[in-house]
Amino acid sequence: MMRSTMFNQLQRIFQLITMLCLLGLSSHAMALDLQTAKSQGLVGEMQSGYLGAVKSSAEVKALVSQVNKARKQHYEKIAKRNNTSLDVVEVLAGKKAIERASPGHYIQSGSGALVKK
Repeated sequence: MMRSTMFNQLQRIFQLITMLCLLGLSSHAMALDLQTAKSQGLVGEMQSGYLGAVKSSAEVKALVSQVNKARKQHYEKIAKRNNTSLDVVEVLAGKKAIERASPGHYIQSGSGALVKK
């Protein structure tokens, strides 16, 4: 009898550990990437050279922040290398990003709104 109870407890612990592992894997697999966010219409390219949120959520905000931080670091290196201002690099990058955006993705219009290209 005692053996059976101990076995049941071990089985429940194993099931709990398995479930926790699966939850950890699924949340990692569901992490939002830039291309997916663009395809789903969650983010768009801004004239400033940075990413803007079309639909806001914690995951979208985190992605926008991460991408914009990396872009700014990259733009700063380009500006320094070319002996120009960060503003100039940002505007040129924004123009290129908007031109390269795929049809159906969001871009910042002249009025400032994010619209489908």
